[in-house]
Amino acid sequence: MTADCRLYLITPPILPVDFEQTLASALDAGDVAAVQLRLKDVPEAELLRVIERLRPIVQSRDVAFLLNDNPALAVKSGCDGSHVGQTDMPAKQARKILGSLTLGVTCHNSRHLAMEASEAGADYVAFGAFFPTTTKEPPEMADIDTLKIWAETMEVPCVAIGGITAENCAPLVQAGAEFLAVSAAVWNHEDGAATGIKAMLRAIQSAA
Repeated sequence: MTADCRLYLITPPILPVDFEQTLASALDAGDVAAVQLRLKDVPEAELLRVIERLRPIVQSRDVAFLLNDNPALAVKSGCDGSHVGQTDMPAKQARKILGSLTLGVTCHNSRHLAMEASEAGADYVAFGAFFPTTTKEPPEMADIDTLKIWAETMEVPCVAIGGITAENCAPLVQAGAEFLAVSAAVWNHEDGAATGIKAMLRAIQSAA
């Protein structure tokens, strides 16, 4: 695998009962840059319990553990950072709360939003969805040219997200995405999450 494009795992919408073991096996299967815990409409107390279970598994493997939508809880619970969307907390406010921790911002198909996020202190910007996805309904589909132009002209790293699989990721890698955010391609792989990781890494290497 090249150092130019790395995997960024997003947790499934509903965590199965044996998810700790599945997560560990996935991370042990190959290079992963970050894991984002994304659980919607979960009470904070329950979310804290999930973080306490999963964070050590991720961080002990030198992988960043990021929390979706909640910078304050990310700081409180020892996460490595947080990711916010356009309808969540403003990036500038999130940056202030997170301090030196990692801040990622969803920018859909807009280089303008990405510029604003970068100016507010984002450590990375996320473009997508590039392909149909069942994980999260995007307001619009993203164009590969948005990703390509950003990667060619800006220093802030970009993440490609949305329906990405081993079969369709090559154009995103070739366009310059520093990270591919994946969920179903790993967790729903017919031969298990570890095999899903290996398939993604092979696809990235082949495309580079």
